[in-house]
Amino acid sequence: MRGAHGYQRRFCLNKLYINSARRPSSQIAMDWSWPIDPQGYDRFPKLRTNENAELTHLASRQRPYGHFPQHTKDTILRFTQPLHDVMAAINAPKQPRAGVLTVALMEMHRRQSTFWSWSADEWHEILCSSTHAFRDRYRHTSGHSRQMLAAGIYLLQLFDDFRKLGIIDRTALACRIFGRSRVEDAIRRVVDVAVSWGYGRFQAKDLQWAVSTALLANKSPHLEDLTLNLLDKEQTVTSIDYRRSSIAVLSRVLTDLGIVPHPLVKVSGAVRVSAITNGADPAWVGWVERWHNTSTLQNNTRYRHFGNLMKTGRWVTSQHPECTSPENWTRDLCAEWVALVCRMTIGEWILVDRKVQKNRGNPLSAKARAHLLSSLSTFFRDIQEWGWIPRRFDPRRCLAAPRSLRTLIGPKPRIIDDDVWAKLLWAGINLEQSDLARNDLGGHYYPLTMVRALTVVWLFCGLRVNEIRRLPVGCTREQWNASNDSKAAVCNLDVPVNKTGQAFTKPVDQVVGESVRAWEAVRPQQPAALDEKTGEIVHFLFVFRSKRIAENYINRSLVPILCKKAGVPDKDARGAITSHRARSTIASQLFNAKEPMSIFELQRWLGHKWANSTQHYLDISPTKLAQSFRSAGYFARNVRAIEVLIDREVVMSGKAAQEPWRFYDLGHGYCAYDFFDQCPHRMACAKCNFYLPKGSSQALLMEGKAHLMRMRQDIPLNEAELDAVDDGVFALDRLLAQLADIPTPEGPTPRQLQDARLVQISTISMNGSSNEGKLG
Repeated sequence: MRGAHGYQRRFCLNKLYINSARRPSSQIAMDWSWPIDPQGYDRFPKLRTNENAELTHLASRQRPYGHFPQHTKDTILRFTQPLHDVMAAINAPKQPRAGVLTVALMEMHRRQSTFWSWSADEWHEILCSSTHAFRDRYRHTSGHSRQMLAAGIYLLQLFDDFRKLGIIDRTALACRIFGRSRVEDAIRRVVDVAVSWGYGRFQAKDLQWAVSTALLANKSPHLEDLTLNLLDKEQTVTSIDYRRSSIAVLSRVLTDLGIVPHPLVKVSGAVRVSAITNGADPAWVGWVERWHNTSTLQNNTRYRHFGNLMKTGRWVTSQHPECTSPENWTRDLCAEWVALVCRMTIGEWILVDRKVQKNRGNPLSAKARAHLLSSLSTFFRDIQEWGWIPRRFDPRRCLAAPRSLRTLIGPKPRIIDDDVWAKLLWAGINLEQSDLARNDLGGHYYPLTMVRALTVVWLFCGLRVNEIRRLPVGCTREQWNASNDSKAAVCNLDVPVNKTGQAFTKPVDQVVGESVRAWEAVRPQQPAALDEKTGEIVHFLFVFRSKRIAENYINRSLVPILCKKAGVPDKDARGAITSHRARSTIASQLFNAKEPMSIFELQRWLGHKWANSTQHYLDISPTKLAQSFRSAGYFARNVRAIEVLIDREVVMSGKAAQEPWRFYDLGHGYCAYDFFDQCPHRMACAKCNFYLPKGSSQALLMEGKAHLMRMRQDIPLNEAELDAVDDGVFALDRLLAQLADIPTPEGPTPRQLQDARLVQISTISMNGSSNEGKLG
C-alpha cells in the first residue's frame, strides 16, 4: 500500500487475501458489537488536586509509563483504567500500550485537563500528521503507539476523523478496531468480485484501502451496513483521484453483491457546472440551472448549452446588468447579442483557460458561433413554452443564425489520406502486447485481445465513439459469403440506438466478427450496466474491471499507439487524427470504390436519418473525379467528329473555285457546302442543292475517285444540337421546327424548300393523272 512501512506492511493486500482465503467464511466470527462503553467511566473533565500532583511528579521525572508505585497507580486509575480496557480490546502489544499511556499522561499534565475534554483539533495535534512526526514529538514511544492511540480513542468515541491523520495504514487500523478476521473477510469478498472482473491483486490494493475506509467511517465491520450516502460522502471528502476511483469501484462491487441498489453516479455534470458559473450574475445562473435541471436533452447536450449560456451570462452581466433576468430580454438585446456573436473571437467572455491562450484573438469558427446562438434560442424557447416568462419575442427568429453565418457552414469531411489510413490498418491488424507498454501516463491495463477488437471495430465499422462504447455482447452475427473469395466475406453488426435513429444492422468485414468473438471468448464476466440512452440494463462488449472504456480512450490512447506503430504523425493538414475522422475516411472510400455504394446506401450504412447528413462525411477522391470526368466526355459531348472527303484532283487542277471539292459525310448523304461548320442546318440538314444523297450517281462517282482523301473534323455543337444528339427523334423535331425559317447556304429556308418540293410532287402527280386519262 502507498506509504506503508514497518509494522504496516504486515497488513498488505496479499497476506490479507491469502490468509482469509485459507479459512472458510463460516469460521470467521461475524458478530461484533462496540467493545467499550465510554459512559461507564468517570468523565469529569478537570484534574483533581491529587491527580494533578501525581502527574506533575511523573512529568518531573520524565519517566515513561511502567512500574509505578501502587499509590500512584491508584491515584491516576481514573485515567488509566479506560486506556487499559481499550488496549485490551484491541489486543495491543505491551510496548505500544505503554507508549499510549505515556502520551496520555504527558498531555494531560501539559493541558491541565483530562482526555475526555479534548477537542478534535487537540487530538489531531497529539496524533500528528505522520508516524515520523509522532516519534519526534514523543521520544519515549515506539512507532506503533500512534496507531494504538488512534484505535483506542476511536473506540472511546473521542476522535474518529482518521482522514486528518495523513499517512496511516487504514487497513491495520480497521483490523485493530474490528478484529483482523472480520476485516479480512470483508476485503476478501470485495476483492474476489473485483478480481473476477479483471483486477489484479496488486491493482486491488486501493480497493482494500476503500473497504477499510468505508468500515471505519461506518463504525461497523459488516459490508451489509454500508450505504450509498456514506460512500458518496467519503468520495466527496477524498481529494486523490485514484482513491476516489477505488471508492467508485467499491460501490460497483457492493451493487453486484446486492448490498446497495446502484453504483455511485459518475461525478460530471453538477460539479463541472458549478465550476463554470464565475462571472455571471447569480440571477442568470439561477435561471440557467433551473432550465438545466428541467430540460430533457441528453447530458452532454445540456452541459454544452450550459457553458454557452454562461458565456452569454457574463456578457449580459457586464454590459446590461439590468437584463440578467430572462424576463427583461427584448428583441433589441437579442439583435445586439447576435451581432456580437457574428464578430466574436476566441477567448471572449470565457474563464481563463490555458488551452485558448495561443489562439486567443483569432476568429471563432462558424459552427461555434452558430452553437452560441442555438443554445440561447433553445433556452428562451423552452422557458417560454414552459410558462416561466411571458412571450415578448420569437427566439427562433430573433436568435437565428444569419444567412451570412449559415453559408460558412457546410460539408467539410476531414478524411485521412489513403496512404496514412493503410498504415493505420496494418498497425491495427498487427497490434502486439509490446505496443501497449507502459508510458509516462501510466500502465495500459486493458487486455490485448480487447484492444485488438476495439481497434478493428474502429478501423472497419465507421461507428461513432458512443456507438462503439455501447455495443452489446453478441453484437456480431453469423458470417455469410456471396462468393468463394474469403476477402469478400462479411458479417452482420448490430448497432445500438444512435443520436438520430433506431438500432440497425450493417454489414462489415469478416475480420470484425473474428476479433469480437475472440474477445468475447476470454472476456471476464462483468456486471450489466445501464444504457443511458435507452434506459436498459445491457452487458456491454468493451467493459473491463466493471467499467466501459472511457469516452476519450480512442483519441488519447489508441490513436497515438497506432500512429507510433505505423510510423505516421498523429496530425496532418486537416488537424489531429481523431476517432470521428475514421467515419469520414471509411465512408469516402466506400463512395470512391470501383463499384461504389450510393449515397442512400451509405446513409443506411452510417445510420443517418437524413441524406444531407451523409454528405458531410463524403469526399470524392481526385482519381474518381478525373475518371468520372473522362467518362462523361465533356469535350466529346460538345463537339462532333464528322468525316470529310477531299477531292484532291479538283484541288490540284485548279477547279476548286468552280466545282465542289470538299464533302461532309452526314451518314445519309454528303454536304458540299464549304462552310459546313457555320451552317445552322448541319445537324438537321434541310437538303438544299448542296446536299448529295449517297444513292445518287454523283455521290457514287465521287466515292470511286482514286485521289480521294479522307479526314475527320470536329464540329462544335450548340445546346439544341446537343439535345438532338442525346435525346433523339423528339429533340430533332424541335430542332427542325426552330430552323424552319432559317435560310440555308443556298438561300431558301427549309420551309420554302419543303413547299417547293410539295409543289413539285403535286405537279408530277397531276401530270401523271392527265397522262393516265389520255391513255384511258
